[in-house]
Amino acid sequence: MVTLRTPKHLTSVDLGIPSLTFRSWWEAQFGPEGWEQIDKIPKGDWMNYLRWYRHVLKLPVLNEVQLNLVEPIDRGIHRLHLGGNGAPSKSILARKVILATGIQGGGEWHVPPMIADHIPKTLYAHTSETIDFETLKGKKVAILGGGASAFDNANFALTEGVGEAHVFVRRKEMPRINPIRQMEASGLIERFPALSDEDKYAAIAHFFKHNQPPTNDTFERASSWDGFHLHLGSPWLDVKEENGKAIVTTPKGTFAFDFLIISTGLLTDPALRPELQLVEQHIARWGDEYEAPEEVANPVLDAHPYLTSGFAFMSRDENGSAPLHGLFAFNYSALISCGISASALSGMKYGVPRLVTAIADQLFQDDRDEILKDFFEYDEKEFVGNWPLNV
Repeated sequence: MVTLRTPKHLTSVDLGIPSLTFRSWWEAQFGPEGWEQIDKIPKGDWMNYLRWYRHVLKLPVLNEVQLNLVEPIDRGIHRLHLGGNGAPSKSILARKVILATGIQGGGEWHVPPMIADHIPKTLYAHTSETIDFETLKGKKVAILGGGASAFDNANFALTEGVGEAHVFVRRKEMPRINPIRQMEASGLIERFPALSDEDKYAAIAHFFKHNQPPTNDTFERASSWDGFHLHLGSPWLDVKEENGKAIVTTPKGTFAFDFLIISTGLLTDPALRPELQLVEQHIARWGDEYEAPEEVANPVLDAHPYLTSGFAFMSRDENGSAPLHGLFAFNYSALISCGISASALSGMKYGVPRLVTAIADQLFQDDRDEILKDFFEYDEKEFVGNWPLNV
């Protein structure tokens, strides 16, 4: 991935503060002319911007920390078991926990069983993994998937000396429509939580049907290589290992490869998250709350958590109300309940304020008794005048 895929003019984590936008940061260094010269935001520059953003706002970020387990202690109190990078595990208490864990944070990257069950791990990797392209120089590689990451990996593989990179797409034509572009201008991102369950489910089913095509520059970089090959209308029907090679069968023939790169996206389900193992059985799913019409019903969508409009987990029954209180899913798993406001840069300016309001409201309700008691008992005199006046 060389650049971000989001158009450069869309604002995101600045949350409406002009001096915090990427454009302001960029123009402070390279001027307005420099802004006009870039097409999309380079990935490395975006990381530098985020470092600056963290520094100027003095955000207390802790790196190399892993959340191993969320343990409910009492209603609204959770013990977080932390580890990471070989450090000894420790725990902290939290009233509110926001799982802002990105695209993978609601489930796991998916490798189809026909590959995982029949090919040794030495012959394949998912695009989410670190791939040692040094060992693949001069080799013949197959990439399964038609999204942006498939073409990013094809381009990078060929840049690193891979002999051939074959991209296999099940569709007969490359997807050309990016539904996010329409959502950005229509109010569907900002107002998505106001839709009925029927409309939410239908909209995301449509979103999944179209998916996102690769950006034009990503496709052009990959296809410019002599070793690039695109196979349309070529789902993998069978995969097996023979003599150290991965043998892939499609409707258009059988091919032998030295290595497979799997770009098949992810599955979302709280049951797949080890940190939620103590509470996931209580989390309501879309399949629990809504029966979709047959023409759009999809078990992949049904497994998503059914959230409030403020990204809070909801319980399947009364027993789960206390363990789930204070847990929020501000990641890709919020897609059906809250749209792309937690899973795309173009949605952050809408999603973050909604999340903050939901947390503040919940904190207020948590302390309701004390707040109202103080209000009813308040007797500090403000007016101190006397009447009648002494003349």
